[in-house]
Amino acid sequence: MSAGQVHPSAIVHPGAKLAPGVAVGAFSIIGEQVEVGEGSWIGPHVVIEGRTRIGRANRIYQFSSIGAPPQDKKYDGEDTAVEIGDRNTLREYVTINRGTAGDAGVTRVGDDNWIMAYVHFAHDCQIGSNTIFANASALAGHVQVGDWAILGGYTTAHQFVRIGAHSFTAMATYLSQDLPPYVMAAGNMAKPYGINSEGLRRRGFGADVIARIKRAYRTLYRAGLSLEDAKRELATQAAECPEVADLHEFVARSRRGCIR
Repeated sequence: MSAGQVHPSAIVHPGAKLAPGVAVGAFSIIGEQVEVGEGSWIGPHVVIEGRTRIGRANRIYQFSSIGAPPQDKKYDGEDTAVEIGDRNTLREYVTINRGTAGDAGVTRVGDDNWIMAYVHFAHDCQIGSNTIFANASALAGHVQVGDWAILGGYTTAHQFVRIGAHSFTAMATYLSQDLPPYVMAAGNMAKPYGINSEGLRRRGFGADVIARIKRAYRTLYRAGLSLEDAKRELATQAAECPEVADLHEFVARSRRGCIR
């Protein structure tokens, strides 16, 4: 299927807005309020519905479902949305539900994300950019995920959990509380296992910054401090390092509590 080609068996509503170079595969269905940006590729048997806006150069593989109503019993047909940025890859059977009137009203996905098969984003999730979601990882409603986070296969997150930037989860991790930036987690329930040093090095973090983040991690998890005492110590360290300041702010703002 070449760029800009809509397969004869696809059903594209006349009201849908497809930019130049958009390809739509066999038996896919594109709804009335859907907008798709230039150069995006939509494979066969994909359903995109609702008020869904998809950016440029995305690749959406077969049997994905984008923009369906949220799996929320309170949802009553309100005009909510899905917004997806540029250059994302969504592999087979990815599901992204639209938002709810009780929260953001929109489920958002940023740019350059690698989303593997059977991944699920529930209503009102807010996904950053440059993330990786391995096969069958799933987010309940209202979950926030920072840039460069990596979720191992079968990772699941409880509703309203926040997952910090540059964090990492092992396979089959269950997050019932927030995962701070830079931290690696594993298990059910999730426990911290150091910082994502290798990922930080690959993204250009200097040795001094990584050392300061490690010190902050030890303060939060290894120094035997109460959470309030750890917050006070992190506030002091934050004054010397913007990256530690991000960690401190994340922990200080946590409503569900951070994994400990």
